[in-house]
Order: sequence, then structure tokens, then C-alpha cells
Amino acid sequence: MPYYVYVSLSTEDRINVYAMDPETGALDSYAIVAAGAGPGPLCVDPQQRFLYAGLRGGRQAAAFRLDKGSGRLAPLGTAPLESDPCYLSTDASGRFLFTSYYRAGMAAVHPIRRDGSVGTPAVMNIKTAERAHSIQIDAGNRFAFVPHTAGPNLIYQLRFDDKTGRLSSNPAGQRLEPPPGEGPRHFCFHPAMDVVYFVNEQSSSVSAYELDTRKGTLTRFQNVPTLPTGFEGENTGAEIRITPTGEYLYASNRGHDSIAAFSVDGSTGALEPISHTPTEPTPRSFTLDPDGAYLLALGEGSGKLATYRIDDETGHLSPLEVLQVGNSPIGILALDLGTAEPASRLS
Repeated sequence: MPYYVYVSLSTEDRINVYAMDPETGALDSYAIVAAGAGPGPLCVDPQQRFLYAGLRGGRQAAAFRLDKGSGRLAPLGTAPLESDPCYLSTDASGRFLFTSYYRAGMAAVHPIRRDGSVGTPAVMNIKTAERAHSIQIDAGNRFAFVPHTAGPNLIYQLRFDDKTGRLSSNPAGQRLEPPPGEGPRHFCFHPAMDVVYFVNEQSSSVSAYELDTRKGTLTRFQNVPTLPTGFEGENTGAEIRITPTGEYLYASNRGHDSIAAFSVDGSTGALEPISHTPTEPTPRSFTLDPDGAYLLALGEGSGKLATYRIDDETGHLSPLEVLQVGNSPIGILALDLGTAEPASRLS
């Protein structure tokens, strides 16, 4: 049974779908889906019934039904958004869609209807600061975090009401200020420990924070560079992912054009650098397959997708293949939908 990989192409207004062999990591072109103006960030609901794409050119959210028997996408329509979204995610119930806005400096929450489409108007908009770059909810579905890259250099800590979908100030501390010049961008939660990892855009580093699950606050305990010693060129950190087992963490470097790998201490969550693997130019986005056996990195500057096997004993990346996918690839997801082998593929 294949996995399915979805790639948004911002300047081609489409989403490419690939069938992935979970045993070898090999990808086959499978479908092309018209998505609307400027598709960028992608996300799915927790039950993997629906896929959402942020249309940055149209200031909309596009919804699609995921066919678990084939991996194909059926359009469910679009909803207007407050500005051009740079990140999408859902709450843990799949009833609400979070969006963050870099230029508008805000976050919003939209209802998700029973049929999977995005409802309007927004449940609420919350003004944060310029360069809001992502938004995600914790596993308890109680606290949302919104990092802002350099300029504000902030992480907003917000409370979330899963009944109404409303965000509110966290009385334990709403604004967390990392050390100057870091610029937190994207983040991921450890799957078993109360630890959150942020990739920092301007300082090219990863910061680890302890999460107080009662108060919804973060306390930083480590910062590790994503660049090798001696590198002096320009670089910005972009994406971050952790394996399902929590053993290895990866972050991308734009400029050095590499994937930095770290091992994760099973008791403390502390990071130890492993390696730097060259990848396609401008690795703005990458993802892991559902098993954590493969890493798939998009080269925004080359229009290519590079795949790597993850060594489950060392965390090292071994190159597999490079595919031409199209202009300006921005978003990528790899899903296990529990499907049978697809009947046909594109040549």
C-alpha cells in the first residue's frame, strides 16, 4: 500500500500528487490538481479526511476531500482569508483551522464545517506582530504558539477554547522574547516529552523549550547551531521536523543549502548535532514520511524534490533520488491513508 506525497507549486497554481513506496522511498507521479492562485502552505485534519491549502495569491483557504482509497483530492471550495497566509494547521479535533499572516502580523481561527469546507467569517482574528510565521496547538488542545521572526523576535503564547475556537491571552505570560536576533520561525513538538523545538531563521539555530502543560508557557533550555563550524556565508533557517519516535530532529538551511541532523536525548530532549547533508537550493520546506524512514526536501530555488533514507540507528541521511516537480515548490505533506495500490499513474 503506497503513501501519498502532496507538493504545492506556488507559481503554477497546482498541487502535484505522488505515490510513494514505503519500502524503498521511490516516488511515482500520480495526479495533478488545480489549486487556485498561489498555493503555499498545506495541512490535513487529524483524521486525514481533508487537506487544506493556503492560497497566498488569492488570500483564500482551499479545502479538498482526501479519498483514502486512491489518495486523490476532490475540491470542496475556497474561503476568503484576512490576508495571504504563510501557515495553516488545525486544532486536535479537526473542527478549527488556524492561519498565520506574515505581512498582516496576525493569526486567525476559522470553523471547519462537517463536510470539511472552511467556514466564514473567522471565529476570531488576533493581532500579534509583524512577521507571524506559524501557528500550532499543543497535544492537549489548550495552548497555541505563534513565533515571529526577527524584527519582533517573539513567541506568542495563547490559550485556546476548543469549544468556541477562540484564542485569548495567556495570563501566565503572553509574549516570550528569545535572545536578540534569533527569529523563531517554525516549530515541532516532541512526540513523548513536554518539549518544543523552534528553528530560528536569523540565527540559524534550533532552540529547545520545556513546555509547562498546566500553564501553557515555554522555558528555553538549549540552543544549537544548524550550521557547521567555520561556515561564513549568508544563511537562514527554515523548516524543522522530528521523527515519530522522537530520536532524531532535522532542520533546513537556506544558503548553506543543507539539512542539519540532530540526535535527541531520550531523557531530557536535549539535542546533539549529527551531520549536515547537502540538498537542493533553498530548502524552504521538507517533511518526513509517516514512519520516519525517509526525508523529502523541496528546493524552492531549483524546482526539485530530493529524497533521503534515514538511518534508524544513526539518524544520518543517504540520498535516494531527485525529481523535477515544477516552479516554486513551497508546501509538502506525506500521508499514510491506508490505501491499496493505485490503479494508474502518470507517466
